[in-house]
Amino acid sequence: MKTIDLNADMGEGFGRWKMGDDARLMQIITSANIACGFHAGDPAIMTETVAMAHERGVGVGAHPGFNDLAGFGRRRILDIGYDELKAMMLYQIGALSAIARNQGSRITHFKAHGALGNMSATDETLSRALVDAVLAFDPALVFVIPPFTVTETLAVEAGLQVAREVFADRTYADDGYLQPRRLSGAVIHDVNIAARRAVEMVETQSITTLSGKRLETPIDTICVHGDSPESVAMACGVRAALEAAGWSLVNFNGK
Repeated sequence: MKTIDLNADMGEGFGRWKMGDDARLMQIITSANIACGFHAGDPAIMTETVAMAHERGVGVGAHPGFNDLAGFGRRRILDIGYDELKAMMLYQIGALSAIARNQGSRITHFKAHGALGNMSATDETLSRALVDAVLAFDPALVFVIPPFTVTETLAVEAGLQVAREVFADRTYADDGYLQPRRLSGAVIHDVNIAARRAVEMVETQSITTLSGKRLETPIDTICVHGDSPESVAMACGVRAALEAAGWSLVNFNGK
C-alpha cells in the first residue's frame, strides 16, 4: 500500500487575530505543525489546536520559530548563536508538550518555521542547535525537514528519524531549496497545478525545479500552507488527487 503524510502549519493566530481555517483544515490533513508562541500562537490557541488534532487523530507537531511575532517568523535574525537557539527550541517544544500532555496527547514530530528553517538549511551551527534540541527533548520525535539541507544531513547523522518534506504550493530552485517568496512564481495558488505536482513528486520520489531539473529524494510528507486564503481548497485538492492516484493518507503514528 502506498502511504503518505499530509501536513499543515496551524494555530498561527495570536490573541484576537486569527489566521486560516484550522477547524476545516484539520479534517483533511494527517499531521498538524502547531505554532508554539514565538512567531505565532498563544496558550489558548495552542490548547484549542491540540484539542482539535487529538479529537481527529491528527499528529501533533511542534512548529517553533524565531521570536518574531511582528514578522510572523519570516524575517532573518542574524545575531543568534547555538546556545540561545537551542534554548529557544526547548522552550517552545516544552510549552506545547505540556499542553498536549494535559489533554492526553503527545508531540509526535518537530518542524522548524519560516526563516529559521530556511537559514538553518545552509547553516551548520543553526542546524546543530535544532538537532541537539530534539535529541535533548525526545530522540523519538520525527524531524520534518526539507531534503538537500545541512539540517537533514546532521539529523540523519545523529540517528534521528527524518521525514523528508516537499511543498505542494511552492516552487523549487535547482539546488533543491524553495524559491524565495519575493520572487514571482514562488507560491502556487492554482489548486489543480499544486495537486498535480504533489502526485508527480510522490510517484517519482523526486522534485522538479522551476527550470525543469529533476532531483531525486525520498518523500515522506507533503505540506500545504495553512495561512493562505486557498488553504482549505488546496488541501482538499491535493488529498483528492493523491487518493485518486492510489495513495493512502497516514500520519507518523500510522493513523
